Amino acid sequence: MTLLQRAIQDSLAVTRALGALAKPLDRAVALVVDCLSRGHKLLLCGNGGSATDASHVATEFLCRFREDRRPYPALSLTVNGEFMTAVCNDYHADEIFARQVWGLGQKGDLLIAFTTSGKSRNILRALEEANRKKMKSICFLGRDGGFTKGVATLDLLAPGDNTARIQEAHTLLFHVLCEAADQKLPK
Repeated sequence: MTLLQRAIQDSLAVTRALGALAKPLDRAVALVVDCLSRGHKLLLCGNGGSATDASHVATEFLCRFREDRRPYPALSLTVNGEFMTAVCNDYHADEIFARQVWGLGQKGDLLIAFTTSGKSRNILRALEEANRKKMKSICFLGRDGGFTKGVATLDLLAPGDNTARIQEAHTLLFHVLCEAADQKLPK
């Protein structure tokens, strides 16, 4: 079996297992729709490839997903390099997202975080800050969820231990989330 064939086989196995997340994903859609329908915003964060996922989701809401519709407020907390390097210098890298949630987040806003390992301290701190501010949150996790599992309002845990397959699963999940939210949000 070639590397590509094995990757396809593994990806299909993870994708099939996502069916167990239908109800939690429906809850995630409800959280997003409630937040945006009430005039609040989405804040999104992740590290590395998950930072790209956070920016991807923010773009889907602020621009559009499939059909033309009004823009919805969604901010990726991963895009301000000047701010993040200042926090790393003046505080600690664990605080790069938490300080943004503290400064930008309000009750009614929704934090969406990504961590394939569940062991990203800066994601944990962002979720803790969202909890302190009485914000709701969704965390896209992988593996066993690590020490981050259970901190968010809602966890979406992609099975497996291969980071690439987990990220592929997260992409499918957040695309379905965007599509379902688009069907329910005012145009």
